[in-house]
Amino acid sequence: MYALKQFIESRRFETAITVLIIVNAITLGLETSQRAVEAAGPLLLAMDRFILGVFVVELLAKLAIYRVHFFRDPWRIFDLAVVGIALVPATGNLSVLRALRILRVLRLVSVVPSLKRVVGGLVAALPGMGSIMLLLSLVYYVFSVMATKLFGAAFPDWFGTIGASAYSLFQIMTLESWSMGIVRPVMEVFPWAWLFFIPFIVCTTFTVLNLFIGIIVSAMQAEHDAEATAERSALQHEQEAILAEIKALREEVRALRGAKQP
Repeated sequence: MYALKQFIESRRFETAITVLIIVNAITLGLETSQRAVEAAGPLLLAMDRFILGVFVVELLAKLAIYRVHFFRDPWRIFDLAVVGIALVPATGNLSVLRALRILRVLRLVSVVPSLKRVVGGLVAALPGMGSIMLLLSLVYYVFSVMATKLFGAAFPDWFGTIGASAYSLFQIMTLESWSMGIVRPVMEVFPWAWLFFIPFIVCTTFTVLNLFIGIIVSAMQAEHDAEATAERSALQHEQEAILAEIKALREEVRALRGAKQP
């Protein structure tokens, strides 16, 4: 069992799994091409099943090695869920699950350390992002009610209801055809409408959304600092162990010299 654990945790095995994930992503993409399916359909299917079999064997080996501790690692649970979806029979009402097979490509996140750090940073940023989402929701609600009351009668398709106003304001926030598509037609009827839309853009696009970026960057920096601290601590422990061994060797040498003296 120890040898199996060493093999599963080896760098070569992780590299092989990474290569298989990339190959699987390519084969799943080729399955969307009619020409590729006609030319090498059976081969693509065989490769897909073979790679899925390797993933299943890998998970079974990890379950045998770690047992209960397997479920204490969120990345192993993530791998189990992704591979488990691929094992569900994609027939009948479950045929939509065939499209979810591409989720196996996401296993690349759990294999590549740099991607794991990015995801870890995003997860760490969720509490702060929740506060920003609450603030953004309040801003949206206030501006949606105002837009409905101000422009709803003249432009019912865009601002007839709070829901329609929120959707139109979301388009404006993304700056997708906001000027020629919505704001300028409104300003032809309400020339002062820019006094409403410009503050909304400043509050959302240039302020609130930048807060998201700031929180994510801060969380990723904290994740990087924590990893760097852990690496320095491990290096320090290793150096202390080496120094202790050197000190022990010196004591042994002194004891040998003392024993040789008459």
